[in-house]
Amino acid sequence: MDFSARIHPLLSKVYSPEQVEALIPQLQDLLAPHLQHSSRENWRKWSHDNVILITYGDSLVADDGRSPLAVLAEFLETHLQDSLTGVHILPFFPYTSDDGFAIQDYTAVNPELGDWSDVKRISESFNLMVDLVINHVSSQHPWVQQFQAGEKPGCDYLIEADPHDEQLAGVVRPRSSPLLTKLETVDGPKHVWSTFSSDQIDVDFSNPDVLLEYVKIILFYVAAGTRYIRLDAVGYLWKEIGTRCIHLPQTHTVVRLLRELLQMIDPQIAIITETNVPNRENLSYFGNRNEAHMIYNFSLPPLVLNALMQGRSDYLKQWMMSMPPAPIGCAYFNFTASHDGIGLRPTEGLLTADEYNTLLSTMKSFGGKISMRSHADGSESPYEINISLFDAMKGTVAGEDEWQIERFLCSQTIMMSLEGIPAFYIHSLLATHNNHEGVVETGHNRTINRYKWNIQALETALADPTTPHAKVLAELSRLIKIRRRQRAFHPNATQYTLHPLNQAIFAFWRQSMARDQSIFCIHNLSRDSQELRLSDLNLLDTDEWTDLISGDRLTTLDAAYSLQPYQSLWITNKVDSAEDHMTPDPLLGD
Repeated sequence: MDFSARIHPLLSKVYSPEQVEALIPQLQDLLAPHLQHSSRENWRKWSHDNVILITYGDSLVADDGRSPLAVLAEFLETHLQDSLTGVHILPFFPYTSDDGFAIQDYTAVNPELGDWSDVKRISESFNLMVDLVINHVSSQHPWVQQFQAGEKPGCDYLIEADPHDEQLAGVVRPRSSPLLTKLETVDGPKHVWSTFSSDQIDVDFSNPDVLLEYVKIILFYVAAGTRYIRLDAVGYLWKEIGTRCIHLPQTHTVVRLLRELLQMIDPQIAIITETNVPNRENLSYFGNRNEAHMIYNFSLPPLVLNALMQGRSDYLKQWMMSMPPAPIGCAYFNFTASHDGIGLRPTEGLLTADEYNTLLSTMKSFGGKISMRSHADGSESPYEINISLFDAMKGTVAGEDEWQIERFLCSQTIMMSLEGIPAFYIHSLLATHNNHEGVVETGHNRTINRYKWNIQALETALADPTTPHAKVLAELSRLIKIRRRQRAFHPNATQYTLHPLNQAIFAFWRQSMARDQSIFCIHNLSRDSQELRLSDLNLLDTDEWTDLISGDRLTTLDAAYSLQPYQSLWITNKVDSAEDHMTPDPLLGD
């Protein structure tokens, strides 16, 4: 199939015939130097071996003149080379606000962080994920300045609207800031769309030239070694007054188009969509196996947190049973913490009001903040919990206790066990506490989970095996290495929810795609010891079973097994080997 035949149907869904006729040769000229001879779908974009880190470029800083990105590279090489396979460096470009998500220049590295050689160093050892902040630019971006000056191309790149238009009241808002921002221009004041803040001005994808601009940026990122492209806030991409302006059909078509173009450039590159919305809406970005390769599993963080706060599995289990397997060629991106807060919209329809309110009050008692969003009627509701995940595990609904580290490790082990690709926020690996001083300094709730470690202080803490930082990093590194050797933890391997009678136990079964390995994942969600009979899990007594985490062999399946507070088991019939670790799954094909 030729270039035009592949993209014409998609372009025709969003642009006029005249625009499509002009666009196709422009896109073909842009992509021509990069086109592959074969662009068949590559089903081996990931395996059981993939584990990703999420970090800011300056999460680690030094006093000796080294750039933060150089410090990060050295830390990764020293401590995590054998644990991680990929690194998502949050926006490392020149910016004006929102900790990087108001970009001034998509092709430059923020000089306060380092330069492209630092990024290349990381990409040579780890698969690099880069943000394509596709919905908006900084108010200081050249396109906005051109808009104000009445100059091309920027004068055609923003979205004007009448602030008195009553139809705007129905637009879905992720934050409490005004939807429109007034800009002074050579033609007088104009109001332009700004979904997230007055410093983040939305761009107009109904103008095909804007699409071309972002394709150029994507090509630049690919040339820089990017393996994953994260489409930030993509759900708000297309605006149509009179609609909710979220998840519009045109938005889904643009995601499909970008996937198709990347397929022609390098079938190994994956698109991940960031849509912090209710679960059903989030799942829509898989499309028909033709949109995102990966979607963030946004319901996972609040549900795991709630389960460990309550000490029972019912809501987490109900959600898990309702989740469809990711289509082949697609995967869930599993995480429990990130640079943002713990999203609450993904709990809609999943938690009762009492459960929801108890979760909020418990997190406040552990030092957390609650961020709000606006509704059309002027009211507000909670949008996310802002807290360090490690400090979110200080206790339960009954209050603080002595099980913080064990509870936290249980949350991470659950995340690693589930269908999908596991991703660790750097402050989870480092057991970082709430950054209350940072919140006072910036005035932003999200700063509570965006601490900047002095590398010397961090190395000192990690050198002391009694610190929570050392304990957590050592144990998570050990568990990650074990996980990376198990075929049954392939992102698309079978997952089946188990139903022990004890609600304090969360259990499920994973089976490799070749059906040669089973892993029974058992987690005690409570601070009390729990009894479990392994025979209740339907383990076959014809196999030999081993807990991968402890190394214990389980010889008597009828015996009662005592699970310690927050203990996890990975019970398998096939202990991993170096050969299993290196060999691709035989059922994935090419």
